[in-house]
Amino acid sequence: MAFRGWKWLLLLGRQNTLAKVWRSRRGGPSLCWQRCCHWSAGKFLDPEVRAFLEENTEVTNSGHLTPEIRLRLLTPRCRFWREKPDLWPYGDPFWAIYWPGGQALSRYILDNPRVVKGRSVLDLGSGCGATAIAAVMSGASQVLANDIDPIAGMAMILNCELNHLNPFPITIKNIINSEAGNWDLIVLGDMFYDEKLADGLHHWLQKCIRIHQTEVLIGDPGRHQFLSHSIRSQLHKVIEYSLPESTRQENYGLTSSIVWSYQPSNSLD
Repeated sequence: MAFRGWKWLLLLGRQNTLAKVWRSRRGGPSLCWQRCCHWSAGKFLDPEVRAFLEENTEVTNSGHLTPEIRLRLLTPRCRFWREKPDLWPYGDPFWAIYWPGGQALSRYILDNPRVVKGRSVLDLGSGCGATAIAAVMSGASQVLANDIDPIAGMAMILNCELNHLNPFPITIKNIINSEAGNWDLIVLGDMFYDEKLADGLHHWLQKCIRIHQTEVLIGDPGRHQFLSHSIRSQLHKVIEYSLPESTRQENYGLTSSIVWSYQPSNSLD
């Protein structure tokens, strides 16, 4: 099976596996900036992992909404676009795809740096780290990237290097359902692919807003699981971007991606 077929499974089905992991890994106490693990390339990047990622991804800044950001991604020119996915040794590489919701969030932040300038930002489900990178580029005072895949964390470090940035703090704990963290802004893209995970996100984000008046921005291209969830009634459309042709082809007909502002009612569902 070529990676294009693998990506289809990631998009429509195998994300359920990741969703189960998100739901099962209970977060511990609320993480503060000082206690987060700050991964650095020298200390945390295993040489073999680095070599594998560098050999089997392509550095690119084309075909997506943010040409200002260079990323290591799986592209048609990579070996594993064609190889059997079971040969990839580190689990499904969700991080190696620049998903449309993350593209929209990153584009919006780069175009509107006031949204993050001088503020603390949590990039939830960060993947390749593009939105966290956009926040750093746009003047955020503190950025924490969160993804439950440790390989994603290592890929983020490589992507920071590509963009001449010091690695930002990265945590690989599941912080959903933990105590509400005190961030000025939470951004998350492409995470509403599973109903139970969406329910958990909805409740946890509400807590962050109610307790800390956190602002929440969500990126999603309009997948059915997102538009059909009850959270949809509490979203305000901020901006819609037309997706580049290559992103459209890789996402099976999705033509645009939207940034939403999450504005729930005062009561928790």
